[in-house]
Amino acid sequence: MLFDLVRPAIFALDPERAHRLTINGLKALPPGTPPGSDPALATQVAGVRFPNPVGLAAGYDKDAEVPDAMLGFGFGSVEIGSVTPRPQAGNPKPRLFRLIEDEAVINRMGFNNAGAAAALSRLRKRAGRPGVVGVNIGANKDSEDRIADYAKMTQLMAPFASYLAVNISSPNTPGLRALQDEGALAALLDAVFEARGGVGPPVFLKVAPDLEPADIDAIAHIAIESGLSALLVSNTTIARPDLASPHRIESGGLSGAPLRDLALQRIRDFRKATGGRIPLIGVGGIASAQDAWARIKAGASLVQLYSALVYEGPGLPRRINEGLLAAMQREGYSTIAEAVGSE
Repeated sequence: MLFDLVRPAIFALDPERAHRLTINGLKALPPGTPPGSDPALATQVAGVRFPNPVGLAAGYDKDAEVPDAMLGFGFGSVEIGSVTPRPQAGNPKPRLFRLIEDEAVINRMGFNNAGAAAALSRLRKRAGRPGVVGVNIGANKDSEDRIADYAKMTQLMAPFASYLAVNISSPNTPGLRALQDEGALAALLDAVFEARGGVGPPVFLKVAPDLEPADIDAIAHIAIESGLSALLVSNTTIARPDLASPHRIESGGLSGAPLRDLALQRIRDFRKATGGRIPLIGVGGIASAQDAWARIKAGASLVQLYSALVYEGPGLPRRINEGLLAAMQREGYSTIAEAVGSE
């Protein structure tokens, strides 16, 4: 396969430079129509029809430069961002590390992005094109009022987003995860819903995997009471399981294969805490159809991936969807929705 041939050359480059070159290459492709998916893979979450359950997680396309190109690889949805009101450079480089021995990534990017205006200009240009494109919103690191930042981003992005993902779980912006605390979270969601108004895209919340049981219960309660449409479970972890790579000492959020078991357990935890009353989206450590199927059976209506693309290449979403179809047929499910939480 082509990716296997070019991967050594890609891995010879600094990870952030390699990513930038990839984005530039994808920008050169003409926008096409997303390929069709088997109807059995389609599912509806929060009123949005997803042609298949495999989405691209936020972080890959921070500035909405290549959502259509990524949809062309077979993703059922693409989440751009995180986008902040004002541009910000992020943390000092180097800040992105491949842990090749562990099939993992550590990043401490720090919400580097070109700001709301740049993303909006691109989203306006693609308005009316097919495909589910969500917008992951964040707050500026130096903001005096982060809740106001989220409200502003909601107002700006709502007209152009299939859904909004409120990201309060990145470990790379100091103090951001404090917004997961019960009181702060309730105030934040009140502000977001007020900014969106009565009509607008569904609002999802992205949470960290590093939560205590009491945190999970509190977030689940607020999610149900506030009218959130889904929970994205989960972001990167600050934990360090047994890792082999010399980069294991780097600070930042860990993603990829070592996050698999923790993220799967968090889906089970939130499924139990919510009683299945709110859709869950499984993120973290998904690199195969088997991983995706386990997440779905544990309670995820959709899944997302990013780090696995580094090691498996752009054919991964299609391979996962093919594997999901085979699993559905093997276990006697006619739709993805039937399998959700079936374990």
